[in-house]
Amino acid sequence: MSATRLNLSAGVLSVSVALTLVVLKLWALGQTGALSVAASLADSAMDLMVSLGGLAAIAYAARPPDEDHAFGHSSAEDLAALGQSLFILVSAGVIAWAAGARLIAGDAAAPLEAEGAGIAVMGASIVLTAGLVLWQRRVAARTGNQVVRADSLHYMGDLIPNVGAILSLWASASLGLAQIDSVVALGAALMLAVGAVGIFRRAWDALMDRAADPEIVQGIGRIAGGFPGVHGYHDLKTRRAGSRVFVNLHVELDGAQSLEDAHAIGAALRRAILREYPEADVIIHKDPVGVTPHPEDPSRRQEGPAGM
Repeated sequence: MSATRLNLSAGVLSVSVALTLVVLKLWALGQTGALSVAASLADSAMDLMVSLGGLAAIAYAARPPDEDHAFGHSSAEDLAALGQSLFILVSAGVIAWAAGARLIAGDAAAPLEAEGAGIAVMGASIVLTAGLVLWQRRVAARTGNQVVRADSLHYMGDLIPNVGAILSLWASASLGLAQIDSVVALGAALMLAVGAVGIFRRAWDALMDRAADPEIVQGIGRIAGGFPGVHGYHDLKTRRAGSRVFVNLHVELDGAQSLEDAHAIGAALRRAILREYPEADVIIHKDPVGVTPHPEDPSRRQEGPAGM
């Protein structure tokens, strides 16, 4: 199976699982009235939006660059992430408000009902989520797709609210501690808000052309600095767009060698970077060693080793 079909299979499975969980948890919420189930339902609704966005991003990003989008279409992932993060923040606020109101009401709050049915639904949610994560990890290991990998990490985090909902329902049924439900819901709302802020920040950074993670920049520098035939590098610039990393790099080569030899070194360096960072889009410019920059050229901001 090709990498694109594997990625699409992970996206379709993610949407299917999320939709199933939303339906199950809607029924469980109607049966139990538990806020912890409501928090888990909001999380699954968010998952459905994220999964739909991820599936659309995988399909859209697979499109080749065109005349109007020479660098591809991966920024659509970041635009979708901004909208998703705002939705998550609103959901977290509503859940926190309802949980706080129930805590203040104390014994006057409506008791939980049908805890056993709720526990069964949340248990099924854990099983479905765990199966999805296993498949996503397998696909990500095969294809290196960052959207699938990020979705897998997100669903791993969803296991915690599901376990919390089961504990709160059990405490209500066995110990009569219905208020634990509100405490768990507040914790789940906090987790949702923290996750939303992280999603918003990463998407905003990408849309503002923020440089890639320092580890990636340093890794590319190590590859270029020690590559055979490369005497140094400068002007290493990176930016993120969705799951893609765009790299611009100047390398210094022996000016006495043939253009064919210089091209071979640059092409081999590009392949080496792509082997380490398959999500990268790399452009390499070649300069003769010791060339003096023209006074009108922009100043170099990122110098590499080897006598730069």
